This record gives sequence, structure tokens and C-alpha cells, in this order.
Amino acid sequence: MTDIDVAIIGAGLTGLACAREIAARGKPVCVLERHPRPGLETSTHNSGVIHAGLYYPASTLKTRLCIEGRPLLYEFCAAHGVPHSRCGKLVVARAEEELSALEALAARARANGVERLEIVDRPFIARREPAVDALAAIYSPDTGIVDAETLVRRLMESAAERGAVFLPGTPLIDAAPTSGSITLTTASERIAARQVVNAAGLYADDVSRMLGARAFSIYPCRGEYAELAPRQRHLVNGLVYPLPHDPAHGLGVHLTRSVAGNVWIGPTAKYQNRKDDYESDRLPLEAFVEPVRRLLPEVTMADLRLSGAGIRPRLHPPNVSFADFMIERDRENANVVQAAGIESPGLTSCLAIARMVADIVDQV
Repeated sequence: MTDIDVAIIGAGLTGLACAREIAARGKPVCVLERHPRPGLETSTHNSGVIHAGLYYPASTLKTRLCIEGRPLLYEFCAAHGVPHSRCGKLVVARAEEELSALEALAARARANGVERLEIVDRPFIARREPAVDALAAIYSPDTGIVDAETLVRRLMESAAERGAVFLPGTPLIDAAPTSGSITLTTASERIAARQVVNAAGLYADDVSRMLGARAFSIYPCRGEYAELAPRQRHLVNGLVYPLPHDPAHGLGVHLTRSVAGNVWIGPTAKYQNRKDDYESDRLPLEAFVEPVRRLLPEVTMADLRLSGAGIRPRLHPPNVSFADFMIERDRENANVVQAAGIESPGLTSCLAIARMVADIVDQV
């Protein structure tokens, strides 16, 4: 039996950031990860966007932690050699009838604390994104991109430097409450943890039940991507988003120029039953033609290639419009701290989430 102050279940961005912060505060911490390497699920199957916080409802954790987390993430990336770019983003309106919604989105974002937003006109758009067809746009200069795989590695290295122990290939098999702690059983050992942070992503609901903590459901929502053929990558210089019609369910198929220079188109949004199904019933390439031509009129299907997919760990089913991050001490098992439902803007928020989780851990 190994004794530890804090065990974290899941070595995605959330779990690794939490390990780094908790270890920095002097508590022994270990991270259990079922895969042989960290960050193999949602953390690296996404657009890699550093968000400004435009879309989320006021007074929610998604808004607050995104705005708090963005400067922390830029600072971490600069200090630890994580490839990134503060490239800016355009949220575009293509017609007169979209202008009022564009202005309302900007006003709501400013009211939520997002700074330095501008409503820009067609000449401004043409200077930044000459191939994009739009009448006006919100320009967000603080939105950026990051190499998510490198970010995962650097967070793990930084956590290890602070004393955190990473246990790869170590799925949680069972858990049982003991006096003042929880005994975690893996294939090779038992760990008595005084507190457990549930950062298990797509499997956070399963882990919560195993820990004797509150019952909730994770609803897997798959997002699929296409990408521009190399000869057409010059058409996109940064980030270009359509005006979202239903931000709670998705921001619409958008254009993301990655730090490596490829241009992703997506993601789509489709709820599904399985948490590990990235490939069955994939959309045909034809499904991306119309959405991308709304932004880049000259693109044809010959300019597109199928790309990857990711799965969002959502806390709301398709008939519900919104669910916030779940970051709290569990009400059923006080030795558990929940960090669940961490979808977008989870990457942007990861260091702010870690501070919040560590503050909760410190209360015991």
C-alpha cells in the first residue's frame, strides 16, 4: 500500500495542470493514466485554439476561467518553449441581416470581461484574410493557437520537476473508502489517497461512480475535421469563424491555421453513444464543401482532404443548451474533487482550472 496526499485520475491537460499546481503547493501527488502516454484523448484531439472567451454565458466558470487562463497559458507557453501564436481571430458576418447578431455577440463578450475586441469592416478583413468573403467581423487580437501535444508534454515535465509522479498505463480498477482516505486499486498496486481529483475526461462519470461520488453522465460529442490541401493553405492566415447560431452546441465549422501551417476545417458536432469511436460513420468530404465555401468561396472539393476527429466530454445531452464545467468538492464523497465536463474552453482554461482545483484541495 502506497500513501499519497492527492491522486489525480487522468493525465490530460486538466489532470497534468492540476498535478503541477498541487505539487507546487507542497503536497505529494500522483497521476494515474490508463493510456501509455498522457493526453491521448480530448486534450490533443481539438483545434488547439487559445480562446478569448467570447461565447460563454456570463457568471459561468467557462467564461471566468477562460479569461483568467488565457494569459497564464500564453506565459507558460513562452516560458516552456511550447509552439504557439497570438494570431488573432475573425468572427465574420456575411450579410446585413447578421450584423445585429455580430454586434450583440461583441457586446456580450465585452460585458463578460473580454477586452480589445473590435467590430471591423470589409477592408480590414481583406487585409488580414484576403480570401475570406465577409461584410464585417469581430476581431479578437488575443485569440491564438498552440501545439496541444507539446503543451501536454511540457505540463507533464513541469509537474514532474515539482515532484508529481506520473503512472502511465495504470487504469483505475476499483476504489473503496477507508478512514479519511480512498484506497485506489490498479493492476499492480493499491494507493491510499487522502484526496482524489477526478480529471478523467470522457470517463469522469464512470470514475465518479467507482469513487462512490456523485452520479452524473458524460455525453460524448464527436467533432470531425477536414483540411485544406497544401496548395491552398495560403488562403488562410489565422483563425476564421462563422457567426455561431447555437454556441452551446458548437461554434460552427471554422478555419484554423495550426502552428505547423496546415489549415483545419471543423469541427462538426454529433452526439454518439461510444466514448472511443472516432471513425465509424464519418461524414463524407462532400459535407464540408458548403460550410467552407461560406468562408472561402473559391474552394472546391478538390481542395479538401479528410482529417482527424475528437470527442468532447459534455455534461449536457443534445436537448439541453448548456452545462458549465463541474469543478467542486463532491457532495457525496468529501474526499473527491470533481474536475469534469472539461470541454472547450478547457485547453485555454487548464492553468486557471488547476488553481481552482488546488484551492479546493487546500481546504482540507
